[in-house]
Amino acid sequence: MKPLQYRDYLGSIDVDQESGVFFGKVLFINDTVTFEGASYAELVQAFEDSVEDYLETCKLIGKEPDKRFTGSLNVRIKPQVHRNLALKAANKGVSINSLIADSLEEKFNVS
Repeated sequence: MKPLQYRDYLGSIDVDQESGVFFGKVLFINDTVTFEGASYAELVQAFEDSVEDYLETCKLIGKEPDKRFTGSLNVRIKPQVHRNLALKAANKGVSINSLIADSLEEKFNVS
C-alpha cells in the first residue's frame, strides 16, 4: 500500500486484523512516532497531527527532525554488470560511482 504523505513526510499504513484499527509510523525521522485511527480518514488525520506535533517538539528542543542519510549505498549486482559499468565509466572518463549516481538521478528524477 502506498504510504501516506503530508508536507515532506511519509507514514506507513498497517491494519490490525483482529481489531480493525489502522496504524502506522512516520518514516525517515530521528525518533519513533506512531499514529492510529479507527478509519482511514482518522488515520490520515492522526498522521498529519503526529507530524505537526513532532515538528513542533523538535523546534522547541532544537532537534533536527529528519533522519540523516550518509549518501553511501551498497548495492549488489552481477559481476558481469559490474564489469560493464566499469567499462562504460572508463569510456566516459568518470568513476563508476559518478556513472551510477548520475543514472539514478536521471532515471528517478531526483537530485
